[in-house]
This record gives sequence, C-alpha cells and structure tokens, in this order.
Amino acid sequence: MNKYLKESILWAFVALPYVYLTTIWNKLPEQVPTHFNIEGIANDWSSKTTLLFIPGALGIGIYFLMLIIPILDPKKKIQQMGDKYYTLRFMLTIFFSLLATYLLYASDTGSLKNPNMLFALIGVLFAMLGNYFQTVRPNYFIGIRTPWTLENEQVWKSTHRLGGRIWIVGGVLIAILAFFINNNHLFAIIFGVIISLIIIVPVVFSYTEFKKEKNTLDQ
Repeated sequence: MNKYLKESILWAFVALPYVYLTTIWNKLPEQVPTHFNIEGIANDWSSKTTLLFIPGALGIGIYFLMLIIPILDPKKKIQQMGDKYYTLRFMLTIFFSLLATYLLYASDTGSLKNPNMLFALIGVLFAMLGNYFQTVRPNYFIGIRTPWTLENEQVWKSTHRLGGRIWIVGGVLIAILAFFINNNHLFAIIFGVIISLIIIVPVVFSYTEFKKEKNTLDQ
C-alpha cells in the first residue's frame, strides 16, 4: 500500500472525533459533563471548548508519538519492523479515535449509560496487542521490556509468546465480562485483577526464564 495512502487512513481516523464534534457542537450547552463516576453519572463539568482538546490529546497525540518513537530508537529496531510497526500505529490510532468519540458522545448525552463499554473497548485493545506482541522483535520501546527480555533474545521470544497469549485471554475476558457483569464496582475489581495478572505474570516469567538460560550457560 502506498505510504501516503497509509498515512491518509490514519488521519481519517484521527479526524473522526472532530467530525463528530462538529455535528453536535451547536446543540451543546456552554457547560458539559467532562468527568463521570463509576456508575456513569456526571460529577464534574467544564466549558464545552474543553472538548476540543480531547481528540487532540488522544488521537493526534498518539499519532505524533508513534512517529517520534522510531527517531528516538538508538538501534533503529523499530524501523526494521516495517509494516508490523504500521499495524501497531493503526491499532492504537483506531482505539484512541473511538475512545475520543465515545467520550464526546458521553458529554453530549450527559452520562455514560454503560460505563463498561469503555472497559470492553480496552479489553479488545489488550487482545489485539497480545496477538501483536507475539511477532515483535527485541527493541527498547514496544513490548514486554524487562531487564531480562532486553538482555536475552530467547527470553524475549519466550516471554512474548506467553505474554501475548495471556494478554489475548485477559483482553477477551474483559470484553466479555463487561457485557455480563452489571455491578460496576464488582467489575472494576475484576478488571483490576485481570490487568494485574497480565502484567505481573510475564514479568515474573521473564525473570525465571532468564535464570534458566543463565544456569544452562554456566553449566
């Protein structure tokens, strides 16, 4: 696919929240809800001009951040990923664009009718990242970057193979449970437990794998 076409697709998603905002701008009151509690009820309000910064902070922000990362990469590992890196940029751009649009929608309607929709969206992102992690080569910016995965390429591969699968399962669980658990407080606890597990397990695994590799070399 042509490079300019690829970037145009990303910019189309970046622009989506602003397009939506223009369609609702005139009917928005001067003060709109900008913060919601766990039940989805608005508990803080701001000037509607504040909404102009939401897509910028999310969609545009992540777009330029992902452009800068390859420049900062000292060993140029990111540039060697080619289309794989674009895939990551594509996933994150879609996610933050949809997130920004959903937040604008919540400000328009005055409440988060189903707060767990946000969690479901996050779960889908985790599952997509988990699938992506299994193909990522060692680098300093993307993936499960522990001292042990960065030190040993085999530890990186085995950790991302396991970690990727755990992220997929965890993400799918979050997305599914978001539609079946109506108690928001209970779901918040379950969400926290799942997030803790998908973060801690790969880190611990990378350490144990590194120790195994080191003991094998020392024998």
